[in-house]
Amino acid sequence: MIFDPLYLLFAAPGVLLSLWASYRTKSAFNKYSRVGAASGMTGAQAAHRLLAYAGITDVEIVATRGMLSDHYNPMSKKLALSEPVYGSSSLAAIGVACHEAGHAIQHARGYAPLKMRSALVPVAGIGSQAGLWIAILGAFFSTWVSLVGVALFGLFVLFQLITLPVEFDATARAKKLALEQGLVMQQEQAGMSKVLDAAALTYVAAAASAIMTLLYLLLRAGLLGGNRN
Repeated sequence: MIFDPLYLLFAAPGVLLSLWASYRTKSAFNKYSRVGAASGMTGAQAAHRLLAYAGITDVEIVATRGMLSDHYNPMSKKLALSEPVYGSSSLAAIGVACHEAGHAIQHARGYAPLKMRSALVPVAGIGSQAGLWIAILGAFFSTWVSLVGVALFGLFVLFQLITLPVEFDATARAKKLALEQGLVMQQEQAGMSKVLDAAALTYVAAAASAIMTLLYLLLRAGLLGGNRN
């Protein structure tokens, strides 16, 4: 597949969008990591404030290594903040921390798309790897094998699509609550929003890339356009 010019044609839009989204995210984060919030709150303190506001007392906030490795784990109920976020009082740090706190609030409130995404995690991992290669091999040997591979990869695409409302909602919660709770001032919200909006693009890029790959697999399997050659 790597040497298939047709695949490169399908993959190019997703790759370019991913590169652009990654550049925007890193650029915005680096810029607003140098702008301190008037509240003086660190990322960890900001996350704790939002959890307390939401009445959530069973989520542990921990520091983790890595750049932009921040995440919330619904299984362990741990909110992990990267080192540039955990102890920093920058607009970027507060934005990222509030976004992850938004996921914890989603979990506590039983947000349906988050439940669906969590349920799809195991099959999405299988679909993104095994499904891809099964579909490719099936294109050469059997339409039925292709169907199995495409179906598995389709679950990965579904996971990517469900991720979008989960991430967008967490970002919307972060913007609203950070301002309401005094973590950022009105004039500071635009800077924090630029970091979160840029990060949201990475999920759009991932979904677009997955969709284009699925279309390629469908085409090669003869399930799109009616030609298996």
